[in-house]
Amino acid sequence: MICIEVNQLTKQFGRFTAVNNVSFKVEKGEIFGFLGPNGAGKSTTIRMLCGIIRPTSGSASVGGYGIDSFPEDIKRIIGYMSQKFTLYQDLTVEENIDFYSGIHRLPSKLKTERKRWVLKMAGLMGRETTLTRNLSGGWKQRLSLGCAILHQPDILFLDEPTASVDPASRRDFWDLIYDLSDLGTTVFVTSHYMDEVERCHRIAIIYNGKIIASGSPKKLKVQYTGNSESSLEDVFISAIKREKENEK
Repeated sequence: MICIEVNQLTKQFGRFTAVNNVSFKVEKGEIFGFLGPNGAGKSTTIRMLCGIIRPTSGSASVGGYGIDSFPEDIKRIIGYMSQKFTLYQDLTVEENIDFYSGIHRLPSKLKTERKRWVLKMAGLMGRETTLTRNLSGGWKQRLSLGCAILHQPDILFLDEPTASVDPASRRDFWDLIYDLSDLGTTVFVTSHYMDEVERCHRIAIIYNGKIIASGSPKKLKVQYTGNSESSLEDVFISAIKREKENEK
């Protein structure tokens, strides 16, 4: 089942083309990675798919809803976690969860159930009264993820979610992502960490607003290096080199 379908999506800001005619599909329960350097168009693509900004041209659907026609319906079925920490630092862990429960309009009975689930999932049991500003980077990311999935979204968008945390916290965070995928949640994640993208079911490499390669990590390794044991960094360098040669 296709959860996200993108067809020739383009976004221009004046004369600058941030996303250039991209097309791809994401299946239900899949962890789909968007790999690219800063400024490649990763965040702009996510913001269009979440209904935050409108595309210049092209089309896309998320959970069966067109991003142009049904942005509010899309926001109802997705979770979104940006690379910038967006929770309230002066609230406790529990108060942040309560606040986002209100935003998602969870009924009282479900709110209590979901709060308990998020605290357990994120390993925050016993830290309910801790001020958020006193949490380490890794715990803040866990709390952000928990607040993003309070309403049990079908599709989760993660925009460079581990950009500011240590390697150990990143590994723990990815264990949580796998757990969500096993439960049927579709995960769309952007990153510039090669080891993270290696854990995705499929990836797309975006460069200067264009998708220059896509497929499973193993498939791309064979396609671009001839060796399934090579690194994704080798694939990335090879794909960009090939793209530059094609532009000549």
